[in-house]
Amino acid sequence: MKIYAKLALMAGGVAVLSSALTAVALDRLRGAGNTDKALFTAMSEDGSASSRGFLTVSNSVTPPTDFTHAAESTINGVVSIKSYASPRGYQGGDGGFSNPLYEFFFGTPQPRQQPRQQQQPKAEQQRGLGSGVILSSDGYIVTNNHVIQGADRLEVTLNDNSIYNAKVIGTDPTTDVALLKIEAENLPVIPVGDSDALKVGEWVLAVGNPFGFTSTVTTGIVSAKARSVGSAAMGRPMGIESYIQTDAAVNPGNSGGALVNIKGELVGINTAIYSETGSYVGYSFAIPSSIVTKIVTDIKQYGTVQRAVLGVMFSELTPQKAKEKNITAVNDGIMVEELVDRGAAMEAGIKVGDVIVSINGAPTHNTAQLQGEISKYRPGDKIKVAYIRDNKQHSVDVTLRNNQGGTRLAKADDFSALGCALKPLTEAQMREFRLSGGVQVSGLKDGKFREAGIKEGFIIVDINNARVRTADDVEEIYNTIMHSSDSDKVMFITGIYPTGRKVYYAVDLSGEE
Repeated sequence: MKIYAKLALMAGGVAVLSSALTAVALDRLRGAGNTDKALFTAMSEDGSASSRGFLTVSNSVTPPTDFTHAAESTINGVVSIKSYASPRGYQGGDGGFSNPLYEFFFGTPQPRQQPRQQQQPKAEQQRGLGSGVILSSDGYIVTNNHVIQGADRLEVTLNDNSIYNAKVIGTDPTTDVALLKIEAENLPVIPVGDSDALKVGEWVLAVGNPFGFTSTVTTGIVSAKARSVGSAAMGRPMGIESYIQTDAAVNPGNSGGALVNIKGELVGINTAIYSETGSYVGYSFAIPSSIVTKIVTDIKQYGTVQRAVLGVMFSELTPQKAKEKNITAVNDGIMVEELVDRGAAMEAGIKVGDVIVSINGAPTHNTAQLQGEISKYRPGDKIKVAYIRDNKQHSVDVTLRNNQGGTRLAKADDFSALGCALKPLTEAQMREFRLSGGVQVSGLKDGKFREAGIKEGFIIVDINNARVRTADDVEEIYNTIMHSSDSDKVMFITGIYPTGRKVYYAVDLSGEE
C-alpha cells in the first residue's frame, strides 16, 4: 500500500510540475486490492489536460482495410486550438486585486503583490493545446471545456494553416463541452452522425492534434457505450457521463477532436483517456454526438444549456439487491431511493422502490445510460418511463422539470436567485479599467446581490479567488457553491464600480437550495 501511495504522490507532483504539458493526471486505484493503478487524464496539452444516415459495419470477419474516405473527408474539419493566458494572481492588467474577505476566512492563497507601481506587465503565455471540430461553414467550432478553460485568448489554426482568434460562445462544464466562433466563411464541415446507432465492435477513427502533431488520424473499434469513468475524481464538475469507449489511439492534444464513423460522420468528441502513464495505453472516451448536438443547440438558441431533471434519488439495481428486495422481473436497472417533493417523477406517480428500466424505449441498465438519455431533453419535454413495480412492468408519461421544479426554460445570464442579469464588458470598459474580462450587474432587483449591498453597474472581477470573465464563470462558481456539502455557502466577490472604486462583498447564499 505504501508503494502505491508513493507512486500516486509522484504522479500528482509530475502533473503539477508539468502543467504545460497535461491538464490533469490524478491517481485512481481500481478494484479492491493494491495490484493496479491508473491515471485518468484529460487529453489536452493545456496545462489544465443533423444528418441521420449511419453506415453499419458489415458482419464480415474480415475488417475493412481502407479508411481513406473517412480520413480525407474529415481531416480538414478538425482544427488545432491554442490557449493563451497572462500569469494568474491579478498581476499586470487587472490592477493587483486581492480579496481580504476571502483571505480572512481561508488565508492568503499566494504572496501579497508588490505595490502597483513596482509591478511589471506579464507577457502572455501559451497554456494549452487541444483540438476542435468545425460544425458550420460560418465558423462554429465545438471542443472540450477543459481545453479553453481559463484562457484569455484562443487561437484556432485550420488544416490549411490559416489562423484565427476565436470567441467563446458558451460552455457547459457538466458535459465538458464548449462552443467557439471564428470569423470565417466556406469552412469544411464534418456532418453529424447518429451516435445512438453505434454498435459495439464498429470501426471508428479519431482525428486530432496529439502532442502538437496536426492532422493525425488513428483507428479502432467501439469498445463500449454508455460508459462512466468517474471523472469527478479529477476535480472536474462533469455530472453527466455516458461516454463512447474506443481503443483508437488518443493522446494529450486530442481533446476536443473528432470521433467519426467509417462513413466520415461525427459520432463523438474525444475528451479523455484511461491510462497508467498519462498517455494512451488502451482506452479512450468520447462524448456522444447526440449529447454534443443538444448542448450546442441550447447554447446557440438560448445562450445557456437547458438541463432537465427527473426528480429522483436513485441507485443501480444489482443482482444481490434484487434478491434482497424480492425483485425477480429484472436483474439491473435504476432503483428509485427517494423522490423530490413535487418533482417530475412524483407528479407522474412513480414511487420509491420502483425500478426504471427504460426512457422512451432506450434501456437504463446503469447510471450512465439514464444520464445519457435525460441529457437529451429540456424542461417541459415529455418522456415515457418504463418501470418495474411488484415484478410487473408499467409505463407512464413524465413531464421533465428544471432544477427549480418548474418547466420554464432558463435565460442566458439570468440568475433569479441573485436578483440580476449579467452582461459582458465592452472592449472600451476593459481598456479603461485594465481588465482582461469581467461581467457587469444589470437589471438589479430583489435578491441576494441587493441584500449584500451590490448596486447597479457593479463589475465583478473575482469570486472566491477565481477569475470571472463571463457569465458562465459566475454560473459555474454559483453551482459549485450550491452543490457543496459546506453549511456556509458564501460568494466573496471582488469588483469595481464605473467610478473606479474597488469594492469587496460577501454574498450569503444560505437558504437558496
